[in-house]
Amino acid sequence: MKRALILCLIPIAVNAQNWPEWGQNPRHTGAVRVAGQRPVQALGQFTYDNLADQIRDDSGGELLVHYMAPLVDRDEVFTMSRGTSQWLSCRSGQPPCGTQRWGQMEWGVTKLRATPEGLEQQWTAISTWKPVPDNGSGWEPVFHPALYGGYVYVPAAAGMVMKLDRQSGELIDCLQPFDERDTSRFISSPLTTDTDGSIYYTVMKLDPAEPWTKDVEEAFLVKIDSAGQAQKVAFSDLVSSAPGEGCTAIFSEAALPWPPAPDAKPPSASCGSQRPGVNAAPAVGSDGTIYVISRAHFNSAFGYVVAINADLSPRWSASLRDRLSDGCGVLLPPNGEPGGCRSGTRTGVDPATNEMPAGRVFDQSSASPVVAPDGSVLYGAASRYNYSRGHMFRFSAAGEFMGTYDFGWDITPAIYEHDGTWSVILKDNFYPVGSYCGVPGFCGQGEARYHLTSLSPDLRPEWTYQNTNDQACDRLEDGSLSCETEPSGFEWCVNMVAVDRDGVVYANSEDGNLYAIDRTGQMIGRLFLKTAIGAAYTPLAIGGDGRVYTQNDGTLFVVGER
Repeated sequence: MKRALILCLIPIAVNAQNWPEWGQNPRHTGAVRVAGQRPVQALGQFTYDNLADQIRDDSGGELLVHYMAPLVDRDEVFTMSRGTSQWLSCRSGQPPCGTQRWGQMEWGVTKLRATPEGLEQQWTAISTWKPVPDNGSGWEPVFHPALYGGYVYVPAAAGMVMKLDRQSGELIDCLQPFDERDTSRFISSPLTTDTDGSIYYTVMKLDPAEPWTKDVEEAFLVKIDSAGQAQKVAFSDLVSSAPGEGCTAIFSEAALPWPPAPDAKPPSASCGSQRPGVNAAPAVGSDGTIYVISRAHFNSAFGYVVAINADLSPRWSASLRDRLSDGCGVLLPPNGEPGGCRSGTRTGVDPATNEMPAGRVFDQSSASPVVAPDGSVLYGAASRYNYSRGHMFRFSAAGEFMGTYDFGWDITPAIYEHDGTWSVILKDNFYPVGSYCGVPGFCGQGEARYHLTSLSPDLRPEWTYQNTNDQACDRLEDGSLSCETEPSGFEWCVNMVAVDRDGVVYANSEDGNLYAIDRTGQMIGRLFLKTAIGAAYTPLAIGGDGRVYTQNDGTLFVVGER
């Protein structure tokens, strides 16, 4: 095994891999045409994040990291590496500590080979990529390379992409779409590749001293074709109709219950420029149309699903505002009751604004657009007023609003095509949080229930599976389990499920298990991996032989029957 530190300082067929990128393919459908193996046993494991325990200890027991999906081609597997990164707990009182150290840490990619004995490390290449600075949420953004042909494409610093030889890990080229090297310019999304070998990703330039309180300096969608030629388009040109000032803000908690009066007007504040949602991977439809998620820099409630032509000219932008009417008195308890809005409030409004609710683009989410078989587009947006469940939005190929489902938080839905139609697969968590605020006296606390759900194309439930496991376990060194009861249960910690050719859904849970759920909503397999752990939103992948590559506590597991 070798380790290479690569500094990108120089100027600048069909992708048949089993799982080469976020969402498996450019449309992000998360589906494969092979039968997945049942989760009978762990056939190998590899710890890729040696800092997982320290990060969890520093975050109140939760692992606040968005990990990349394992990239798989036959017996070759690619995963994240921390390099020589060190973590300094903020309990030490010595800044920079915790997430403040992201700028001093390393991210890279490690190649593994699946053998009968397990996962064998081949090489590690360290990138110059750094995440956007912490915006106060504590969630680590995703570092996400992609495979195409004989190469691994890796995000790097200053908006660059490293092109690595897949067999050796050697640097082939640094793809540089910008004229100057500026480390305040960040790649903010996973890399997406299309069937022609072009790469798509988003970039934004932030103020070095005040990245979240000063406006974004620039924001781009970048396309690099298979010949290494780069194009880019500014988000300000993609969403030219977005407001720059006077965006709706929320009421003060001093005025609870919300809204302060039935006719209350919300405060307003600066919107900031449009820029990509952090972690949202561009999607590419079968016709070459590119889809990205945009939001106002200062206000997550002014977001858009954006369609772009293959030549990067704008096609349409669809607002996530003024689509919903399920707030006060609908998804919330009756007005005037605990958890409900103030008496006399109009039905359906968002209590925080007294306006029709908006889908929000939260930067701590990793939801990405998905292109359905009919060309329509799905996106999971956030919201606070429905117990933090968010909504799954659907727009037609022409940008027309087609409806929502009452869950969308941090999930890229999978698409299962079958019987001349298709289904949308997503997690469907009910969280034990306040209805629309964090003050129990006014907003109460919802009931914890955790589901996987299959929806029809018009977003109506077809089946649902509820995880009722209440055992929090850890695997000890001798292989035995130590367990205790967790009465509130465990949420699905996956940010994208994987679906095989038979409609079997594979998903991780915070209880530390990998589950297999068949197309009728029945559990047909479950395997405990390492530990029950909070909030590690981890995708998984299915290889060409049906083995499942899943994650738990910073460890990659290959799971199957043989």
